[in-house]
Amino acid sequence: MAVSKGGPGSDSNSQPSVGRMHPGTLRALEFDRVVDVVRSFALTPLGAARVAALEPRTDAAAVEAALAITGEAARFLVDQTGLPLRAPADFHQTLAALAIEGRPLEPVRLLALVGFLESVEQSASLIRRGGRDGFPLLTALVSGTANFDKEIADVRRALDPAGEIFDHATPELRVIRDRLRKQRARLRSTLESYVRGRDTAKYLQDQVITERNGRYVLLVRAEHRNAIPGIVHASSSSGASLFLEPLSTVEINNDIVALDEQEAEEVRKILLALTNGFRKRALDLRRTLDAAAELDEVHARARFSRLVDGVVPSMSGDGSLDLRSARHPMLIPAVDARLASIEGGNRSPRTTEPVAVDLAVVPPCSALVITGPNTGGKTVALKTAGLLALMAQAGLLIPAAPGSRLPVFKTVFADIGDEQSIAANLSTFSWHVSNIVSMDRALNMPALVLLDEVGAGTDPVEGGALGMAVIEHLRQRGALVVATTHYDTVKTYASTTAGVVCAAFGFTPDTFEPTYRLTYGSPGTSLALEIAERLGLARPVIEMARQFRTAREAKLAEHLAKVDQELHSLDHERRLLVREREQIAEQEARFRAREDGLRQREESLKRRFDAQFEERLREARRAIDAVVDDTKRRAAALVAEASRRLGSSPVSTGETGAIRAEAREAIDAVAARVSTEGPAPAAAGAADIPVAAAARLSPGDRVAVGPLALEGIVRAVHGREAEVDVRGKRLRASLDEIRLMGKSGPAPRVSVSVQVETREGSSSELNVIGCHVDEALERVDKFIDAALVAELHSVRIIHGHGTGQLRRAIGEFLKDHPLVATVGPAPAEQGGSGVTVAELKE
Repeated sequence: MAVSKGGPGSDSNSQPSVGRMHPGTLRALEFDRVVDVVRSFALTPLGAARVAALEPRTDAAAVEAALAITGEAARFLVDQTGLPLRAPADFHQTLAALAIEGRPLEPVRLLALVGFLESVEQSASLIRRGGRDGFPLLTALVSGTANFDKEIADVRRALDPAGEIFDHATPELRVIRDRLRKQRARLRSTLESYVRGRDTAKYLQDQVITERNGRYVLLVRAEHRNAIPGIVHASSSSGASLFLEPLSTVEINNDIVALDEQEAEEVRKILLALTNGFRKRALDLRRTLDAAAELDEVHARARFSRLVDGVVPSMSGDGSLDLRSARHPMLIPAVDARLASIEGGNRSPRTTEPVAVDLAVVPPCSALVITGPNTGGKTVALKTAGLLALMAQAGLLIPAAPGSRLPVFKTVFADIGDEQSIAANLSTFSWHVSNIVSMDRALNMPALVLLDEVGAGTDPVEGGALGMAVIEHLRQRGALVVATTHYDTVKTYASTTAGVVCAAFGFTPDTFEPTYRLTYGSPGTSLALEIAERLGLARPVIEMARQFRTAREAKLAEHLAKVDQELHSLDHERRLLVREREQIAEQEARFRAREDGLRQREESLKRRFDAQFEERLREARRAIDAVVDDTKRRAAALVAEASRRLGSSPVSTGETGAIRAEAREAIDAVAARVSTEGPAPAAAGAADIPVAAAARLSPGDRVAVGPLALEGIVRAVHGREAEVDVRGKRLRASLDEIRLMGKSGPAPRVSVSVQVETREGSSSELNVIGCHVDEALERVDKFIDAALVAELHSVRIIHGHGTGQLRRAIGEFLKDHPLVATVGPAPAEQGGSGVTVAELKE
């Protein structure tokens, strides 16, 4: 069993592709404090150990993979409060005991292991429910976990939540415990007989039953040693009382002791069997532990990344460092509050958000020199650049704006702070120089070098020259350099050297308070005298300092101030232009949205217009059908009346003409109603489309009607209105709503006529032999209508025998026909199954 070799945080748990950064650099940039905050989000000791060993990676592929899975985990946490992973603080001791063959785990440790494995399975299920498409990296990670349902179920069946083994864990244990309960009850009854007995109770010191050396005894007075026969196991400290085991209970106690030993052995066997269930799957367990530890670490990284509102930076292949709206994580109130709770103490956490700063070193530039007033934010910006680079390479999202880019550095060095080494007899300047020397020796490209107040601690002239030389030397070796300075010589070097960019932190002109905003291209001013005056230094001292400056220094300071003022003015203009561009872009977006809305509204109106005309057309058809049905009924009634009145005399042409006229009038009324209703009113605000040539419209012209520009043909013109045929639908529209599109020939006239004829000598038989089913059914339908008009009560349909398909189809049709009462085959002498007879309803 090799479950816990090396314990948590061992090589088996170490992250791949991790480069060793200089420990002093990690401390100087406060990376260790970031790790402390990340570790506070770990849910298990395994995850906490991995986070504690977190270091920046130096392989680009490994960095991108770590950032990708952290970003996916942060996205997972948008809809989830977290993972249900759990394990006790001493979980590593459980794993260490599990690694010892032949040693059973204690019940509490078994329950801890089971609880951990259950939490791993719950976490994996929660991730899998997101689908492979939703969280592919997390799904791939938890795919390495094994299922231990059987082993977990075995433990749950054997142990209760308090860690006690159930009697039913094994049949042997049940038997042993049943015997124990009986013997203890027997022993208790025997001993209680001594306590309650009138002849024996008087010899007892106390009316109690106690235990000595695993055996139950009575507390007897020393002077009555021989009053109760038994074995003395011990005496009280005063010697006045004896712990006596009556002879009558010796055998019972012996049985209890033996049963206790049997119980302990059986319990050991049970625990060993449960423990070995996990040992047999050592590889699966090791794989699950590794996956759970990595999942816990990724979860902790994601929780921290959400705390700082981090983004995934892109890895630049050209060496560009472009941090947009970057913030130092230790200055974010949420991070500071969590760190305060970790470190303890009485300090008050921050309440104000840090000012974001843009840090950019983009080829062909390879060095950035930051200047500006004291307390202006130079050192914080320097640390922010280095810390965010380390965080990204450690797989943490960075507190910056989207679009930020970073290279993957092999080495990161920082010379920040004022340290002296008394033991090494080093001054501040000597310490800085020694630090730079060690950097130069250990430099491994690509490298990031951060220099705070480069060249400080010695003569300004020589220090400025040394600072320029150091920056130039490191830059020529291929390192990306970010430095801060107050020296005018270094500012001049940065402003005039190709490949080096100068940027200054601004200040408020009236109060000289820092704005913490970086202006690129500005040499900046230190404002030492102005800030000293603002901090309360006596005015005579300030004036004396100004007099001590040489004329050249004063002129240079004045020149730099003018340049800085002009740059601030240009920066202000640039910000105004950016704001105007954003406003224009927003306005364009609104216009596009409005255009899309109008287009959708037009399409909606068009669909509604078509739907309304379709509905009117259906209504017109229903009305015409009703007219035709009424005409049929009246014609049938007229024929019936004529038959009763005149026998077989025909109906007069006057009567039939009257029916035709009434039907035509009804149909004309339907057409007029549809035409006069016209199209649906246009939506409010819809633009009219006037027609310049409307007065010249004539039937047959091709026109566009209404705001939807529906194309149609003019059928008639009535004053200031015209009837237009649109897709077979008639509508009446104002001439102002019509646009002439072209002339065409006159449209053909469409007329509707109703012909009512009487049927003389209607036959009661229909022969459909040789017809297809559809043709036969159509003829049968018309035949039934004619038979009803002719007042026939019974009809015969001759279809022949054939395959029987025609007979079945006609029979089913007539059964469902509303005018047919009964259906059946003809008698054998009248055609049999080759003829279907139908009785019509009265």
